[in-house]
Amino acid sequence: MKLSLVLIIYRSDSSIALEASTFCEEVLKDKNIKSNRIESDFQKDEIEKYLCNSKLKPDIGIVLGGDGTFLKCANALADYDIPLLSINIGGNLGFLTQEKDFLFDKSFIEILENEEYIIDFRNRLNCNVCISAKSPEKKIIKSYNALNDFYFKSVEEDISPTNQIQIEIDNEKVNEYKGDGLIISTSTGSTAYSMAAGGPIVHPSIDAMIINPICPMSLASRPIVIPNTSEVIIKPVKKCKGEIKLWRDGSKCMTIKETYYCEIKKGNSPCKIIKFKKSTNYYNTLIKKLDWKGDLSLKNPKN
Repeated sequence: MKLSLVLIIYRSDSSIALEASTFCEEVLKDKNIKSNRIESDFQKDEIEKYLCNSKLKPDIGIVLGGDGTFLKCANALADYDIPLLSINIGGNLGFLTQEKDFLFDKSFIEILENEEYIIDFRNRLNCNVCISAKSPEKKIIKSYNALNDFYFKSVEEDISPTNQIQIEIDNEKVNEYKGDGLIISTSTGSTAYSMAAGGPIVHPSIDAMIINPICPMSLASRPIVIPNTSEVIIKPVKKCKGEIKLWRDGSKCMTIKETYYCEIKKGNSPCKIIKFKKSTNYYNTLIKKLDWKGDLSLKNPKN
């Protein structure tokens, strides 16, 4: 890959990430590669202002932080068709990031120049918030995209009331989930909030959506995996007289009122993630991050 301009995005609340961004900038400068540095604490309109000038469009974006920083950048930059290289600087799990050694031993430059990587296309989800109306014409209030998940929880913060959420899949009413909330996840997001809520781990190459209730009151309410070609409709149940809050990738979006509904389907543009061929593969990442023990008999042989 020939690099002429690189956008460096570093975690805004991390001095370590700031130092790493300066180091990255110097490494690129030594290779006569131009770069621009910005903090991850940005609004999308600022990115649009930055990228509206075609001369400023980078060849790649290098994200320095953890999975949370990467998610924020992915949702802001994916529509601009910019491949993203994420390096784990100060993050916890790092399912979406490369090891920091690639940065500090300066090998990332050679790997990029020698094209020793793959571009991993990760599907995103799109959520249109619409007003329920008798008119056949759909009125969209707001539209969001997410790489990991959308989820619905109570608006109330002081107490934890039960939510009752109706779900339809491909125009068929499927269930009413009663509990703490509901998660709609991509395969990429299956190792995030959905996994913490007891959902299945789904390989990111599988084109799927996971529908996962959060602490359901009925044991019959189980996680299900559906094709990501499906269209999912989420509605608050009116008889509960409650509003629910829509979240995406860990960030608040808006309140879903009784007269609203959410239409969730596969997003139009995937996120392009640069994965080094020399980096840890998916299963080894699971073993490392989730502390899987493998065959315990080999670790503690009997005498």
